[in-house]
Amino acid sequence: MQATAEQGARAAQGSTMLECLDLTRVYSEGPQDVTVLDGLALTVYAGERVAIVGSSGSGKTTLLNLLGGLDQPTRGEVRIAGESLLALGNAALGRFRNRHIGFVYQFHHLLAEFTALENAALPLIVRGQRKKDAEARARKLLDRVGMAERADHKPGELSGGERQRVAIARALVTDPSLVLMDEPTGNLDQYTAASILALMDELARSSACAFVIVTHDLALAAHQDRVMRLDEGRLTEQPRSPKAG
Repeated sequence: MQATAEQGARAAQGSTMLECLDLTRVYSEGPQDVTVLDGLALTVYAGERVAIVGSSGSGKTTLLNLLGGLDQPTRGEVRIAGESLLALGNAALGRFRNRHIGFVYQFHHLLAEFTALENAALPLIVRGQRKKDAEARARKLLDRVGMAERADHKPGELSGGERQRVAIARALVTDPSLVLMDEPTGNLDQYTAASILALMDELARSSACAFVIVTHDLALAAHQDRVMRLDEGRLTEQPRSPKAG
């Protein structure tokens, strides 16, 4: 059977999954313009995990918003799976995000009135998949992140680490091309952060999707394939150091 265009875009590991070209974001603040990102370039390959570190206010969240199509650059473009986000209208961009991009936020953003299962299944339901099928897929992901026995609990009944695991399941339920993570261990205790780190390692080994992780956690960054530092609007690759064992 002939491969679809989407399957072709998700082909073998090593193909380009994310590409930023001359990415620039300038904000107007009163009479002055503030340049947050300045001609930034970045390429991330399928199956690769890239950590981005930098001081507070360096533009890391702005960069994630641009990569996820939540904001538009002042200049330059973002390409994911060969598709330029600038070429997509609002409706098409929403569909593209749903199919290709998974988000893991620092504060998880789970819906309080929904169970863990319903939260994890939501991206597929938004896509138009039958609830039964969406929840069957979500159960598999919750089991994978160690949350099968908590699937019927609402966020208020879950610990911080458990909520973050549900958020990771939600990000992966659509089998995305790219997962964007904003401080995924920032609000977790050391033990829970270590378990999330082990989970990310497992998922990276078994998945062809690319990961871009914004973090202040140098131990988390050291576990990734590459570490980039964002400073004065530009990314520079950091020297490799042995991963923590």
